[in-house]
Parts: sequence; C-alpha cells; structure tokens
Amino acid sequence: MTSEELNIEFLEAVERINAHNEPFPADMLLRLYAYYKKASNNYERPSSRTPIINAFKTNALFQIQDVSEDEAKRIYIDLVDKYFLYRK
Repeated sequence: MTSEELNIEFLEAVERINAHNEPFPADMLLRLYAYYKKASNNYERPSSRTPIINAFKTNALFQIQDVSEDEAKRIYIDLVDKYFLYRK
C-alpha cells in the first residue's frame, strides 16, 4: 500500500468514526485518540476540562511513543474495522 493509499484509507476510517452516533467504550476512545494524534502528527497537549481525562490521554500517548506515523494510521484503521465488524 502506498503512502497516499494509506492516508486515504486513514481519512475514511476517521470519517466513519466521526459519523458514528452511538457512544464508544472509554478504552476504545483512548486508543483511537492516541493513534489519531500520532497518525496526524499532532502533539498538542490534551485539553479536557477534567484533569483525570487529560492524564488518561497523556498516558495513552505515552504508550505509543515509539509507533511511527504510518504504523499509527494502520493501527487506527484496524481498530475502526474491527470495532464495526464485531459490534454487529
């Protein structure tokens, strides 16, 4: 898969998540958050109003610090695909 194809597939996975109206499990949200931030090369600090949520987000980012941007995109896509596959 080329880098361009990977990016298109990643953006499609992001759209699927953003279009979903039902709540996600908290652990899934944290994983999606961390891999999205890494994949999009966004290193802004978490900005929740609740300090404990910021701590969880920071921890999720810390756990994937050695993951490359392309690998983060692949993992994000896999998470989305598996979530929608197994929730039926």
